[in-house]
Amino acid sequence: MTNHAHVLVCIADDPGIRLRDIGERVGITERGAHRIVVELAAAGYITRQRNGRRIQYTINAHLPLPDPIVREQNVAGLLKILTANPGAQSTRRSGGGSAATPNG
Repeated sequence: MTNHAHVLVCIADDPGIRLRDIGERVGITERGAHRIVVELAAAGYITRQRNGRRIQYTINAHLPLPDPIVREQNVAGLLKILTANPGAQSTRRSGGGSAATPNG
């Protein structure tokens, strides 16, 4: 799985996550996490909104994946696979257009 996908999963798990925490979870530097977040935002996969001193992320789950082989799939489908917890009920937050609980 790419670091970009790892970052999307982190944001899906916690839309208010800090870059430092993303870096720790993914195993990259905070600067690397920032670069990936900027790239994801520039490509339209996430949007960022300041909420006080923190940033709130929203995943634009309706967008297609960039890989031509799986282009018919969208971000929501990928996140559904990557964040699935077999045998357990999901407790992820939803609302505000976030892909915390992706709906294809």
